[in-house]
Amino acid sequence: MKELLERIAVCVEQGKVDAASPYPSHLSGQEGADELTQKALENGIPPNQILTDALIIGMERIGIKFRENQVFLPEVLMAAKAMTAAMNHLKPFFTSGVVKPKGLVLMGTVAGDLHDIGKKIVSMFFEGGGWEVIDLGVDVGAEKYLQAIEKHKPNAVGLSALLTTTMVSMEEITKQITSAYPQVKVLIGGAPVTPEFADKIGAHCYSPDPQGALDYLNSQLTLD
Repeated sequence: MKELLERIAVCVEQGKVDAASPYPSHLSGQEGADELTQKALENGIPPNQILTDALIIGMERIGIKFRENQVFLPEVLMAAKAMTAAMNHLKPFFTSGVVKPKGLVLMGTVAGDLHDIGKKIVSMFFEGGGWEVIDLGVDVGAEKYLQAIEKHKPNAVGLSALLTTTMVSMEEITKQITSAYPQVKVLIGGAPVTPEFADKIGAHCYSPDPQGALDYLNSQLTLD
């Protein structure tokens, strides 16, 4: 059992999606996160154990490597793809209530910005870390965020921006959320964002990398 979980963790860390995937080359022809997760379930390993002892570990490893510049964006994207393949087998257990997520995070790219990739990567890290994620999409204004918070009652909201010009939107949205829902944590990120800007607008967390944002969620937020 432990060996199978470690193989899944390695597949996630190294971006081995399935047996047909040629990447990475040294694992070519071997089973990937897809087949191994299915095998783990067939062998009676509980889905929550697969999540905590395989997927979360694999994503944490690649996240730390990315933070330390040991790997780059293509490797992170492949790891996220492998994690998603594994999560497809586990999601029915989440929706049925068999596996309880740590909490809920709303994610969106702020009004005026159509960039999507950074938000998706962070969302995949959150899901791989045991959090439920609702993606509100791109060009999301304050009203849509507030409506979604009222409807879904999240623990946290993630705001992404790639354009300097949309940081004004990020500031306005953050202030409206923290005013209307002070219990909801606001996490911000994106190329133009800095710790100083996060402090200025009253965001609870800024991280230059996905792992840092996930670490914040895990250390600060728990289910009621």
